[in-house]
Amino acid sequence: MVLLLVIVGLISYYVYKSITPPPPIPLPENVSEISPRIKLNDGRHLAYKELGFPKDKAKNKIIIVHGNGNSKDVDLYITQEMIDEFKIYFLFFDRAGYGESDPNPTRTLKTDTYDIEELADKLQVGPKFHVIGMSLGAYPVYGCLKYIPNRLSGASLVVPLVNFWWSRVPQNLLNAAMKKLPIGFQLTLRVAHYSPWLLYWWMTQKWFPNSRNPKDTMTERDLELAEKHTKHSYIKESALRQGGYVTTQQDIIAGYGNWEFDPTELKNPFSDSNKGSVHMWCALEDKQISRDVLLYICDKLPWIKLHEVPDGGHYIIHEKRHFEAIIKAACSD
Repeated sequence: MVLLLVIVGLISYYVYKSITPPPPIPLPENVSEISPRIKLNDGRHLAYKELGFPKDKAKNKIIIVHGNGNSKDVDLYITQEMIDEFKIYFLFFDRAGYGESDPNPTRTLKTDTYDIEELADKLQVGPKFHVIGMSLGAYPVYGCLKYIPNRLSGASLVVPLVNFWWSRVPQNLLNAAMKKLPIGFQLTLRVAHYSPWLLYWWMTQKWFPNSRNPKDTMTERDLELAEKHTKHSYIKESALRQGGYVTTQQDIIAGYGNWEFDPTELKNPFSDSNKGSVHMWCALEDKQISRDVLLYICDKLPWIKLHEVPDGGHYIIHEKRHFEAIIKAACSD
């Protein structure tokens, strides 16, 4: 009996250790020297980077929301010519847990949304701003359209994620989109949705497929761009310096969890007296994001301007000509 209790105890301890995420890796004491940060009302800090025209002189104020595994140092083709032509003030920031921003143990789509609003207020960006979100980083943009539409001068969703558990998008479309993904990717999203408390174990175990071969979900051009970005390895190392759980894994949990709304329920935040527009960028060669689902959303919300990029893959925002088109559309409202 004693031996049995010891065995049960050891197994229980192993299971507990396997499913319990490690605490975030502490930021260095001189973090404020690495990047400017603002303190939020809940005591957390967000790191940010400003670029372009002074806030009080800018015609267009754009907040960039980085994608999964990236940071405020996301590599984009921003030129001085672009800044001068459209009089742009750019604001980049590390989402909770990324880079030099403190993690948020209760992070959700809604908390990420209000982080954006509070960041803008603390930096006195002004009453309205345009948000651009890419890939998984598009879920806070959906949040802005839902929870703080009065703060928006516009929004751009660039190859935005598809949550396969949206309540009002036809299930056959979502199922078809899910089946196009590699099985390991599918399983990871299902674990994140149904058992988020198991995601850390799932991502660290070696028994079942939990990841994807980049060649299965990226075009040849995507792979070229990815290889180019990996040359700047310090950017990714900085982005994930606090550990994988509080960054990429919590990202997946927030993006693919249960939302309080469906995108097709969103209301148009703009009118004749309140100018602005919303843009959806769909890459026709994208192997990760379903065109059919994005078309369905835009059909239900005709006030979203759909831009289809025939020769683009998932990394279109890192292509100079496509990024310029995204910025031009955002600044031409």
